[in-house]
Amino acid sequence: MSDPVVVAVAASPRHGFSKQPLPRIELMAGLGVIGDAHAGVNVQHRSRVARDRMQPNLRQLHLIHAELFEDLARAGFVVRPAELGENVTTRGLDLLALPRGTRLRLGALAEVELTGLRNPCVQIDGFQQGLTQAVLGRDAAGQLVRKAGVMAIVLRDGPVQPGDAITITLPAPPRQALAPV
Repeated sequence: MSDPVVVAVAASPRHGFSKQPLPRIELMAGLGVIGDAHAGVNVQHRSRVARDRMQPNLRQLHLIHAELFEDLARAGFVVRPAELGENVTTRGLDLLALPRGTRLRLGALAEVELTGLRNPCVQIDGFQQGLTQAVLGRDAAGQLVRKAGVMAIVLRDGPVQPGDAITITLPAPPRQALAPV
């Protein structure tokens, strides 16, 4: 596998499903992507705000691995970066296998910490019928596998753009698998 790299970045000032691909995004510690509807100290996802608007925002940044798009293409779906609502599309990094608390340095300055898995919602089928089922699977033990990316909080400010290297720092043991947030 090649060295991990950022292949695309995106943001949107409006709550919606897809985001706008951009040449660069700016991350702000404790908030998320500057100018993105999901940035904030407290939860910004509408369904979560309705339940408890004071929850900490563990979903400041959404990352998806580009390899997912290739898997989906083999299943007959056409999905491009930012269309599933992610802020950062990566390549060469098995995001789903990383433990909670993993830190990723994106480029020279920005640093994020993985908080959990994205739980695919019915909006995915609104984008392309049948896509929700395609981003779900089962492991050898029959457990549900969520493939729609991971969520993170921003620890350190910085710009992120396509071509930026990704540096991984694993948390100290014992490590916990990512769970939906």
